[in-house]
Amino acid sequence: MADYSLAQALESADSPVEYLRGWGWGEFTKIPDEYTHWIEEQRAWRESCALMDLSYHMADFEVEGPEAVDLFADYSANSYEGFDVGKAKQLVVPNPDGYFIGDAILFRLAEDHLLAVGPAAGLNWLDYQAETGDYDASAELRGRPVSTGEDPKYFRYQIQGPDALDVMQDVSDDPLPETGFFNFDELSIQGQSVHALRHGMAGESGYELFGPYEEGDHVKEALLDAGEAYDIRRVGGETYVTVVVESAWVSLPVPAIYDSDEMADYREWLSAKRGTISIGGSFDSEDITDYYVTPIELGYGRFIDFDHDFVGKEALREKMESQRREKVTLVWNHEDVRDAFGSLFEDGPTEKYIEMPTPRWAACQHNEVLVDGDHAGVTAWTSYTYNEREMLSLAIVDVDHAEPGTEVTVRWGEPEGSPNPQVERHEMTEIRATVAPAPYKEDRR
Repeated sequence: MADYSLAQALESADSPVEYLRGWGWGEFTKIPDEYTHWIEEQRAWRESCALMDLSYHMADFEVEGPEAVDLFADYSANSYEGFDVGKAKQLVVPNPDGYFIGDAILFRLAEDHLLAVGPAAGLNWLDYQAETGDYDASAELRGRPVSTGEDPKYFRYQIQGPDALDVMQDVSDDPLPETGFFNFDELSIQGQSVHALRHGMAGESGYELFGPYEEGDHVKEALLDAGEAYDIRRVGGETYVTVVVESAWVSLPVPAIYDSDEMADYREWLSAKRGTISIGGSFDSEDITDYYVTPIELGYGRFIDFDHDFVGKEALREKMESQRREKVTLVWNHEDVRDAFGSLFEDGPTEKYIEMPTPRWAACQHNEVLVDGDHAGVTAWTSYTYNEREMLSLAIVDVDHAEPGTEVTVRWGEPEGSPNPQVERHEMTEIRATVAPAPYKEDRR
């Protein structure tokens, strides 16, 4: 992609939606799609222990200085009361209109030293504020290593599953500390110091470990050696993206940056490469704001603190008071899924191929959800999970249809004439689904 601004890129198309529909999935991470088989890798985080390498697909935003916390507080909806050294939080970044730009995990490494790790969208916005604002702090944004081609500063591993704590105890040089959830401590693994966040995806217990990248192989081999007795499995890049459906994390919403007049200067500043994300799916609106979500719809209401001033505060308050959608899980009808696969073996047009374990033709997949033929919401991500023997979608649906057990229909496919080069010719189809809670399974963290 040429080195020009997002604003210039958007001017090349009739609308932001048209521009964003022309891109495919792209490269997600440097690690292999599978190390063994994706089914065995999924089973590991439910039955034994899984090791996930997150070093390459997330951005890092590191800020140091007396006003480091002020920068985050001014542009995130979170409370910073009691946010002491050794604590982490789910950062929630809204735009001036109260829509969601992005999230990240924010670590307080020292009194004046913070590190945010996550998808690039929200961190790009914070980087812009650090560069153009007047803060007594230095900031560095390191983009996704898979995109920049550079080695990351930190290795980052997740170890999780029913045996994860036993593996960590065996590999650690000292007894594990009593670390609270979303707190982190410094551990020693075969003489190597690492930060260890009590965290877990897919509702399972575990840790997220990070430290200097050049020491990552040493730590990884120690984990694998200690985990051998517990049937530890390395999780590939294709398998890893399925975990978000089990954990109910909408990892890639469309960032609300493409229309707001208050963000026009930001779009001029932001490069097209950093600001472009792909849209796909059957939901097809010309208005980019129809693809936006709010932090409340994503389930982040419990993180929002209105007792401090932040950009988007009043708009977000209004959206919270008039919430009309919420996050759910959709369980796809088995017969309809089999029919979609079966169409590949019949004469005539076929239905959209359901890539296993997760369809990957666009980063932000929005398939329309219908109730009695009327629009009721959109899916946010779809994956098959062997642990549940189900095809599941995260979805944002109208509150009137969010009750578990509600029957809905998912329009599956892409509008005719899709410009996405990763979409095959197919016919749109409807797949029945049932509303379930999000997360779908019991949280055992």
